[in-house]
Amino acid sequence: MQFGEFFRKARRQSGLSQRQVAERLGIHQSNISDWENDISRPDYEKLIALAELYEVTLYEILGIDPPDFL
Repeated sequence: MQFGEFFRKARRQSGLSQRQVAERLGIHQSNISDWENDISRPDYEKLIALAELYEVTLYEILGIDPPDFL
């Protein structure tokens, strides 16, 4: 699975539209679409903001398992 699929899944589970996410992050809706379609990737600050907005961990939004020491 590509990162975009995890971004889309987390957004849908949060009940937010692309437009709502874009407004809360202060960016264009096309950015959200590009991320979800693996055209581009959010920068680190936006990735953290997405995880907070969707109430998931960075590991969850990236679709990876956390390291054992956590």
